[in-house]
Amino acid sequence: MITALQIFGTLVIIILLILFVFKPRRKDNFNLPLNYQELLNDYVFFYSRLSEADKNKFDLRFEKFLLSVRINGANAEVEDLDRVLIGAAAIIPVYYIPDWEYVNLREVLLYPGNFNTDFDQHGTERSISGMVGTGHMQNVMILNKWELRQGFINNKNQHNTAIHEFVHLIDKMDGTLDGVPEILLPRKFIAQWQVLLENTMQAIRSGESDINPYGATSAVECFAVVSEYFFEQPEVFASTHPELNEMLEIIYQKTKD
Repeated sequence: MITALQIFGTLVIIILLILFVFKPRRKDNFNLPLNYQELLNDYVFFYSRLSEADKNKFDLRFEKFLLSVRINGANAEVEDLDRVLIGAAAIIPVYYIPDWEYVNLREVLLYPGNFNTDFDQHGTERSISGMVGTGHMQNVMILNKWELRQGFINNKNQHNTAIHEFVHLIDKMDGTLDGVPEILLPRKFIAQWQVLLENTMQAIRSGESDINPYGATSAVECFAVVSEYFFEQPEVFASTHPELNEMLEIIYQKTKD
């Protein structure tokens, strides 16, 4: 005769088997560093200034990103610090945007140095330190490992290659890479933003701006460059470029319109 204890024991075993078979599995290459919070505090200025409650919020989104996106090296070793900095660069621009996911990114490739438009790591004309891929490289981001680290180690300037590339992904989310993130920017501000981008590029070209000259090449690059500045040097940027700062706060939902 089967006893109640035997039935209970059988049920426990079945439940444990179900939990084992159907539990969420991490990607093979996913290895969250045990000291990632310490690394974030040491290297990521944005994170270090958050309250403990806000750091917990950042941590949850950071972990989710690293779980969903592969990070692989192409002739470069992917170390714990690299994973942490890539994850941080992904979350910083969208930190104030609820439920954001990079559905247009499946992999980040880490290169040891600069590359050219054919993604070659050797030869001439290797001037690219970061890129969001197209064509057969769609949904792939490439980053220069040295530039990735410098963007966080040297936090006294306005430059951060990884944040720059994630801003391109944000821009691209509406289907068009044009410097106007329509998925985030309310329609009533679009014309104002386009004029502001054009005026900013003109100021850069005429030498009347402290913004990185690369921002003058196109509206796409201008949006990414001013976003780097906005997140890397927030107080300086707000003081020096109040109109841009106001619009970027709307775009990144740091403040509500």
